[in-house]
Amino acid sequence: MQFKPLLLAAALAATLPLAAQATTFRWARAVDVSSWDVHAQNVGVNNALHAAVYDTLVEYNSKTFKPEPALATEWKPVSPTQLRLSLRKGVKFSDGSEFTADDAKFSLERAKSKSSNYAVYAQGIDRVEKVNSHTIDIFSDVPNPVLLNQLTELRMLSKAWAEKNKSVEPKDIKNKDETFAHRNALGTGPFVLQSWTPDQRVVLAPNPHWWGKGKFATNVTEVVYTPIKSDATRTAALLSGEIDFIIDPSLQDLARVRQTQGLKVLEGAEYRTIFLGMDQFRSELPGSNVKGQNPLKDVRVRKALYQAIDINAIQRVVMRGLAQPTGALIAHQVNGWTPKADVRYPFDIKAAQKLLADAGYPNGFEVDFACSAGRYINDEQLCQAITAQWAKVGVKAKLRSLPFATYFPMIQRNEASIYLLGWGVPTFDAFYSLQSLIRSPGAGGDGNFNLGRFSNPQQDALIERIKKETDPATRNGLIEKALVQDHELISHIPLYNQVIPWAATQKVELPHRADNRIDWRALKVN
Repeated sequence: MQFKPLLLAAALAATLPLAAQATTFRWARAVDVSSWDVHAQNVGVNNALHAAVYDTLVEYNSKTFKPEPALATEWKPVSPTQLRLSLRKGVKFSDGSEFTADDAKFSLERAKSKSSNYAVYAQGIDRVEKVNSHTIDIFSDVPNPVLLNQLTELRMLSKAWAEKNKSVEPKDIKNKDETFAHRNALGTGPFVLQSWTPDQRVVLAPNPHWWGKGKFATNVTEVVYTPIKSDATRTAALLSGEIDFIIDPSLQDLARVRQTQGLKVLEGAEYRTIFLGMDQFRSELPGSNVKGQNPLKDVRVRKALYQAIDINAIQRVVMRGLAQPTGALIAHQVNGWTPKADVRYPFDIKAAQKLLADAGYPNGFEVDFACSAGRYINDEQLCQAITAQWAKVGVKAKLRSLPFATYFPMIQRNEASIYLLGWGVPTFDAFYSLQSLIRSPGAGGDGNFNLGRFSNPQQDALIERIKKETDPATRNGLIEKALVQDHELISHIPLYNQVIPWAATQKVELPHRADNRIDWRALKVN
């Protein structure tokens, strides 16, 4: 039972001094971290926890989301393709060893590895050179207008630690082989990984060598993270005082949280868009009753599936209003968003049926539909609603819901015909989504989450131009063209941008962030 570790922790806490109890932060969400290797799997739960232990060279301001110094104190362009970064002096890893340019160079190069799931953040980094012990130069193959934004996701490891523990290469999340870095961590952040019992809890302790001690507001001296799959159980834990914070409360419990003395709800629009991906690569879909061809390769079929979805009903009933229906693959906060691409095709059953008939499927067809269970807000209920809506136009979706730990490796192996995915944009720039979701799959992070393997040469050429263009107006014009073109091609079926609520006790102080992450530097427990 998942509560046992919490109860044990509470019992132990009762024997500690009052001050120690006051600074323990106990929180929960539905899924567990899948790896402590910071380059293994690019998903929200990992990124949120990794940020407590590992630092980046550049960090976002929690309010403005403008890049600000972290392990790099300043940066300046030497040329359009060369950025010089001065590293913070006196920074130590949690084992007391010094953070230097060797570690920064190693970490950035590791992110580019074949088994890394973070190559998209290293896009454009041609090479990294050490200037001296606390200065590096990053050379880009072409001018890169979003390099600083990309650096906010590339965390710094100890080169010596990785070499000693045979973790020079990231763990390949697609297989079961493990490296030392998968279950262990050594960073320069505010906390150290004390223990990780998969699917039970993570315990973090203060980093005695943290460079930010006294510089930031946080007063937390212990973090206990408990994955609790059941919505009802997570809420019960908050109501009973066993946890202080839920990052993914169930929508049906929000009213109760708001009405409970001592609790509060924080909410705001996330930078994450929820959408459906479709296999547009195989010549025949596994498990479908259509033989010898793939219906999803036909844009008329993709548009029929799109127009058969009643997004307003989903917003009202499934999401209880906490969703912004969208026709684009990026949210409003992301640079390059345009209303021209954000207009949804209307919900229209008759139009969907005609499109299917025109494509040669007047009676619909059977298709595999994979859905995550507990990764996004009401994701299982969302997929069930879509399945029921598609049935009205004759499309029989064979729904299978999988837990987070097995779902993501499965879709990354291209084993789903239709799949649900939520895509946040940590760079707050559309190129990140265009490069990851729309560009044809290839080396170096191109199309790394284009899991339906959609491919269009015109889009590829546009995205390559966006990658290189440094004039903001010209670049945003190219982004708009790519997004409008994608709207017509329907590479994916956009659904909505998440509106994320957090539930917490009144004693927790932290800024609500559009990237759905805890700012560990600002977190306080009173």
